[in-house]
Amino acid sequence: MSAIFNVTRRDFLRTGSAAGAGLVLGLSLPGREGNGVAAAGDFAPNVFLRIDPQGVITLMAPRPEMGQGVRTSLPMLIAEDLEADWKKIRIEQAPADKKYGSQSVGGSGTIRGSWKPLREAGAAAREMLVAAAAARWGVPVEECRAENSAVLHAKSKRKLSYGEVADAAGKLEVPKEPKLKPAAECKLLGKPLPRVDTPPKVRGEAEFGIDVRVPGMKYAALARCPVFGGTLESFDATKAKAIAGVRDAIRVGDAVAVVADNTWAAFQGRDALDMKWNEGAAANLSSAAIAEQFKADAAKDGVAWRNDGDVAAALKSSTKMINAVYEFPYLAHAPMEPQNCTAHVHDGRAELWAPTQVPQDIQEEVAKALGIPESNVLVHITYLGGGFGRRLQEDYALEAALVSKATGAPVKVMWSREDDMRHDFYRPASYHQMSAGFDGTQPVAFRHRVVCPSIIRQLFGGAQDGLDAAAATQTPYCYDTANVQLAFVMSNTAVPVGWWRAVYSTHNSFATECFVDEMAEAVSEDPYAFRQRLLSGNRTVVSHRSKISVARLRGVLDLAASKAGWGRPLPQGRGRGIACIPSFESYAANVAEVSVQDGEVRVHRVVCAIDCGRVVNPDTVAAQVEGSVVYALAAILKQTITIEGGRVVQSNFHDFPMLRINEMPKVEVHIVPSEEPPTGAGEPAVGPVGAAVLNALFAATGKRIRQMPIAPEELA
Repeated sequence: MSAIFNVTRRDFLRTGSAAGAGLVLGLSLPGREGNGVAAAGDFAPNVFLRIDPQGVITLMAPRPEMGQGVRTSLPMLIAEDLEADWKKIRIEQAPADKKYGSQSVGGSGTIRGSWKPLREAGAAAREMLVAAAAARWGVPVEECRAENSAVLHAKSKRKLSYGEVADAAGKLEVPKEPKLKPAAECKLLGKPLPRVDTPPKVRGEAEFGIDVRVPGMKYAALARCPVFGGTLESFDATKAKAIAGVRDAIRVGDAVAVVADNTWAAFQGRDALDMKWNEGAAANLSSAAIAEQFKADAAKDGVAWRNDGDVAAALKSSTKMINAVYEFPYLAHAPMEPQNCTAHVHDGRAELWAPTQVPQDIQEEVAKALGIPESNVLVHITYLGGGFGRRLQEDYALEAALVSKATGAPVKVMWSREDDMRHDFYRPASYHQMSAGFDGTQPVAFRHRVVCPSIIRQLFGGAQDGLDAAAATQTPYCYDTANVQLAFVMSNTAVPVGWWRAVYSTHNSFATECFVDEMAEAVSEDPYAFRQRLLSGNRTVVSHRSKISVARLRGVLDLAASKAGWGRPLPQGRGRGIACIPSFESYAANVAEVSVQDGEVRVHRVVCAIDCGRVVNPDTVAAQVEGSVVYALAAILKQTITIEGGRVVQSNFHDFPMLRINEMPKVEVHIVPSEEPPTGAGEPAVGPVGAAVLNALFAATGKRIRQMPIAPEELA
């Protein structure tokens, strides 16, 4: 492919059709306004469709595959309206390049940004192929149809493969209004298809960042200040260089990289360094001090992004009022593959192999750091061994580029699990002050004050008005209440924060759904019936930048309750809880069944309902929801990041545990049939999992847990 053009979704351009080249289409997908989350990035990816004379269809995949299934779902979008033989689809991973538009993955945005443009690309190609075949036969286009990568003429029973007419089709004018197939005629979309990346992963052929090998490559491990914001004063590498295999020790900013012939020698050399740190202003920071800061800041009004009616007056005049405080800790991402990147900087150019969610950001930041044009930075996108938002940062790639530049050789920078745990961009800790007032059984006032660090402020210097837009968007209140106040109090600390799977929804909306259960208890009403009553009608709730359909939220609530058998008796000692949350333009509800056994919480069953619009591959959606359950349960049952002396206490999975296989509950996923455009699937179910479990725990024990993770002493 010699030329690439960026065009609008309804103005496809033929990028070339040289003799024997077949049909080649280029298109640019429109972007989405966002708040800094990769999910709501500026543009969806550019995708290029190529059909060669043998009929093989190739799709360039600009976005990284991190387990969300895009290497299967994106080709399905093209193949459906192309009427392609699925067995003839091939996909190639594109490197980082702005010609592809935004290549970021995160925020559950890949399918929702690609749905219509990719389908139109397939439809346009199909119409051109049919027209080319009709012209060869000398028959009206209307008498021909496409099927299974071929064009058929029913009257004469003639057939031409796509490969046979691809070259001729490439010379035709591209349709501006290609016709998409109606849902009833779709053969691929909405059907479960095996993921194309599974076989190479099972066979060990898939290349993750940690697998990359480059001729002449060295390995590097970095010593970083253990205290947030600390700086390097000096170091002595004498002991490190005495270790077999260690080649050098290089200062990289406020870190020291030990370069060696293998990973083990690099780690051993790093540990042997004599370091002198200036621990800086955060040397005395602790979790206790942060908690006190949040509590004090809760007295501030903050910035209200929703202020319906007069909450203060309604609370004062209410016949009954309840209050609660919910607290959530910092959390690490802890992907199975620690951070790593391989770089080769030479002759004014840089080549990187990175397991990244933001390949273009790496390209841009490496170019700046090295003082070279972005066009001289080539970023190969590998598979990611988990992202969850951690790989939206570029730190590990910058390290690799700088170390390679200093050594003049290709270098793989490897992080240990301890590095990954203690030098993360953490899910923000938060403090939630909540109040509700009632007139009889009707809530007349609801107030939620979120005290939390701002991701946007820390990463981008934004939120100068004191309001983190992402936090506001992910703190909806959809229930029928006349007076509502939702406010954000920015309370930053030295702890670096970043996007974590489902981001603010994992504590802001989580706290709301737990408190709604408390509201139901206050008026002696069943939690499901209470929600159902207050989610009546077809209202649209505006939560900062999001418009939420109350009817769709009630739909997932009802589906989850029905499938879980809400109201049916449970075994003695077991409780059932429910929660529903709108996020990432989707709607999710969960019902959990919980008991306490030998002083520990046991989650037996989680029933999930999700409305994410039209579904491309239901198997992928189910897998995403199941993964959300695992991720959320580990967070509320086991995980916390605590700070002492300005540094992270936890270091590995022994003190930041994952959910074990024997602890995994039975998970049932139910997808709401929908004709709405696709929306997010990877994150919406995370928030309601935790809330449903805490609500079930109350049903089982009568105890309200308001501080995460659940401590054994709170169950006694």
